[in-house]
Amino acid sequence: MSTEESTGHTGHTEPTGHYAITPRRVSFDWETTPLHWIPDEPTATHVINVLHLLLPAGERWFVKVFKEGLPLVDDPELLGDVKGFMGQEATHSVQHAYVLDHLAAQRLDTGDFTKHVDFLFEKLLGERPPLGAPISTQEWLRFRLSVVAAIEQFTAVLGNWVLHAEGLDAAGTDEVMLDLLRWHGAEEVEHRAVAFDMYQHCGGEGLPRYARRLAGMAVTAPVMLYLWAWGAAYLIRHDPQLAGRMRYSPAEHNRAVRKGLLPSWRELGAAIPRYLRRSYHPSQEGSLRKAVEYLAQSPAARTAAGAIGRTALS
Repeated sequence: MSTEESTGHTGHTEPTGHYAITPRRVSFDWETTPLHWIPDEPTATHVINVLHLLLPAGERWFVKVFKEGLPLVDDPELLGDVKGFMGQEATHSVQHAYVLDHLAAQRLDTGDFTKHVDFLFEKLLGERPPLGAPISTQEWLRFRLSVVAAIEQFTAVLGNWVLHAEGLDAAGTDEVMLDLLRWHGAEEVEHRAVAFDMYQHCGGEGLPRYARRLAGMAVTAPVMLYLWAWGAAYLIRHDPQLAGRMRYSPAEHNRAVRKGLLPSWRELGAAIPRYLRRSYHPSQEGSLRKAVEYLAQSPAARTAAGAIGRTALS
């Protein structure tokens, strides 16, 4: 990393120069994590738990799409970033899948929901266009790359939010879950520009590339909102400790936002017009410095780094 610094639109002083994207083979012990890992906050807990419903299949899909696009990458620096991104996303997918196993062990089975998520990514957004749509293989790949880039706009915003979410600390959030969320969030900020750069590199030239970028966000934003609301409602409805006594409520959601337990709608919504600017680049989205600082202290990341060091010495 360069020792030079710059200040982005977020107001944070940021490292400049090329930043290497490195996967970390972390692991987490879920043995003592309670079902409501934000104490007495089932709505906030389950709104965030939707990540575990979406990310195992979604991030496997990211890796598959990028693997298809690798032969199109002729820039060595971007190729290294893309491979680092793929390694990080593969690890994210695995670790969130372990959380689903932990939820199932606590009698919250998510299979009836995740089968729909699997269908979305594996069939509707699979290697071949759905229902024999008259679109070339190359154009279908470009569209799916635009969707990945749009999703990564939101994951960067969410990652930056969780790194700064002091409300989660004040609420007594389970330390293992908070480390998972912040490790993942920090890596999302680390690779915030890779999907965008991959799309720009492979997405053709001029206006069609920009129009396709708009189309990717036009599809992504409403689908993500729908899946998130549906997922939160599913989790609360099937929570064995709630036993059907409550449902997902926008009022409860907004109360959790005011307590700093969830990102605000304004914060999420503002990510869209930023992304739609012709001149936009996500390299100044969030705080890379904050992400790097957290990864240096994350218990899981430090353990993973220590394991690599011991292996190198053996």
